[in-house]
Amino acid sequence: METISWKEFEKVELRVGTIMTVEDFPEARKPAYKLTIDFGEFGVKKSSAQITKHYKKAELIGKQVVGVINFPPKQIGPFISECLTTGFADENGDVVLTMPERHVPNGSKMF
Repeated sequence: METISWKEFEKVELRVGTIMTVEDFPEARKPAYKLTIDFGEFGVKKSSAQITKHYKKAELIGKQVVGVINFPPKQIGPFISECLTTGFADENGDVVLTMPERHVPNGSKMF
């Protein structure tokens, strides 16, 4: 593992957003959803997330998640992902989303 400075870490914009819409993403190589997430003052951003093992579309609406919002847009098949929705792999390699324990304002920065 490489050590980074606090100054380097501060460049990463880890922000909270609320999932507004969830769509299937049949063109993805691995099963995924297309998410639309409201990051408050930082705007609404789209993200591709491989979270179909643990989450149904309907249960994701209104959930808050942590995303990296200052990566450049990334082309994923026919879709442009504008942020990285964060999570952790479980024992099977399936993603469990990073979510705040309590509701916080959209756009809040993780520190």
